[in-house]
Amino acid sequence: MENKSYQNPAELLVKEYLLADSFISYTSIICGICGCKMVYDLTKLFSRVYFKSYPSLSKVQRTEWSNRSISTFHAIFITAMSLYFVFWSNLYSDNQYASLVTFRSSALSTFSLGFTSDVKTTHKNKCPMSQVSVGYFLADLGMIIWFYPSLGGMEYASILLFDHSLAVLHHLLSLTAVAYSMLTGEGQLYTFMVLISETTTPGINLRWYLDTVGMKRTRAYLINGVVIFVAWLVARILLFMYLFYHVYLHYDQVKQIHGYGLVLVFVVPSVLSVMNLIWFAKIIRGLRKTIAKRH
Repeated sequence: MENKSYQNPAELLVKEYLLADSFISYTSIICGICGCKMVYDLTKLFSRVYFKSYPSLSKVQRTEWSNRSISTFHAIFITAMSLYFVFWSNLYSDNQYASLVTFRSSALSTFSLGFTSDVKTTHKNKCPMSQVSVGYFLADLGMIIWFYPSLGGMEYASILLFDHSLAVLHHLLSLTAVAYSMLTGEGQLYTFMVLISETTTPGINLRWYLDTVGMKRTRAYLINGVVIFVAWLVARILLFMYLFYHVYLHYDQVKQIHGYGLVLVFVVPSVLSVMNLIWFAKIIRGLRKTIAKRH
C-alpha cells in the first residue's frame, strides 16, 4: 500500500504535467540534452578504465573524444528510425493511406522526431525522449560554440565540413528543419530522408579515434576509409537524389505545405547536397592517395 501511495502521485505528475501537450515539447528537449550529457559522462568514465591512451590525450582531445560518442549514439538511433520509416514502414507508402504523404505522422515517428500538433494520439502514447534529435543538435551546437575553435578541426565528427562556421550552419539548418517538422507535422518523410545521412557519422568518428590513438597506418584505418566512401556515396549522394526525385513525383502534395515549410523542403536538402558533394570529392582524393601510398 505504501508503494502505491508513492506511485500514484508520480504517475499523476508524469501524465498530467511532464507528458501533457503543453509541456511535452519542453520535457522531451530537456531529456534529449540530458541524454547527451549522460553519454558524455559515461564515455569519460569508460574510457579512463578501458583505453590506456586516453589519459595521455590533451584536454581538448578528451573533450572531443566524449563529444564524438554523443554523435555516434545519436547517429545509430536516428539512422535506425529513419531507415525504418523511409523504407520499411507503411506510414509514407503511396498506396497505404488516402491522406497527403507530406502531412502524415504517427506515435512512433513522434518518438523519433518530437511532438507534432497533427498527431492523433493521446498524451499517454507520447514519450519524453521524443525530441532526442532536437536535444542532440542543441547540445552539440552548444559544444561547438563553447569550445570554438578547438573542437572538431577539419574532420568534425558528424558532418565533415570545412570549419566550425559550416558546422554551425549545418546544425542550424538541421535543427530548424527537425524542429519545424516536429512542431507542425509537415514534411516528416523528407526530414527522415535527410537524417539517414547520419549513417556516415559512426565511421567518421571511428576514423578520428583510430588517428588519435596512433592507428592511422593500420589496415583498419584503410578499411574504415573505404566504408566511409561507400556510406557517403549511398547516404549523402544517391539518397539525396532519391529525395529530390520523390519531391518531384509528389510535388502536387509538397506544394500544399505552408510557405516556411516549403522553403525548408527545398533549401535544406539543396544546401546539404552541395556540402556533401564538396566533401565527397575530398574523400575520393584522400582514399586514392592512401591506396597509392600502400601500393
